[in-house]
Amino acid sequence: MAGNRRTGAAAEPRTRAKAPLLLVAGVGMAAVAEQRTVPLLARHFHVLVLRAGHQQAASPSTLIRRLAADAVRLLDAAGARAAHVYGLSFGGMVAQELALRDAERVRSLVLGATSAGGALRTPPDDRAGEFLRRRAQMPVDEGLWAAVPYGYALRTRRRRAERIGEDIAARRRHPVDSAHHGIQRRAAMGHDAGERLHAISVPTLVVHGEQDRLVPPANGCALAESIPGARLVVAQDAAHVYPTDAPEVDAEIVRFLLEQPVRAPRRTRSGSARATRA
Repeated sequence: MAGNRRTGAAAEPRTRAKAPLLLVAGVGMAAVAEQRTVPLLARHFHVLVLRAGHQQAASPSTLIRRLAADAVRLLDAAGARAAHVYGLSFGGMVAQELALRDAERVRSLVLGATSAGGALRTPPDDRAGEFLRRRAQMPVDEGLWAAVPYGYALRTRRRRAERIGEDIAARRRHPVDSAHHGIQRRAAMGHDAGERLHAISVPTLVVHGEQDRLVPPANGCALAESIPGARLVVAQDAAHVYPTDAPEVDAEIVRFLLEQPVRAPRRTRSGSARATRA
């Protein structure tokens, strides 16, 4: 199960008071999430990280299912019967699959910058779509810098360029094989949980950047409308890499998770999404 790591325990000792939280991030977002999101989460939770990559033998058609199974094994190894689950970008698709296949292992669910796929998927604009098709063929450094206009909000690019530089430095320390980008993109294109989302019965928060060009915000709206009782947060001045654009959103995610009871009740009735802006 290469690529799966426990994070948070080294920086801060695990205590009984800390509930387990599983963070699942795609290969493009993992380094940023571990740099920006994990330290905040680790103040309140025992954080486990599943990097949705390093699946050399996985085909796009089986990758999401295999990663969901890896998530269960990671929880087992940590002795966690159930955990809060936070899926970011492609990791959000894995988190959906985990919540649908192994619902008893999920205490609550956060889906960030992701899509249900299938008929509920809203594709990126033409220029962003063309970039994504070319991304896997680019050298690492060229791809990282070329992604900036598509991944970050305008305010960040104009006023917080140093944060973008920090992200790129983190990604350079953990370079991703271009083949993994291609496999992950094809797996994301084939993902379709739309007709099953009504079966998700845990408290769910959907988070999306208002300026997301790679996974347009209509995808987040569709997720929230399809999951019973889900809450939707649309982050202004934020794009796909919203942990960098709008770090206050991670604080809101923490508040949502801390609001959940130790044993969240399963919902059996449908409910409409509540939308807020951050």
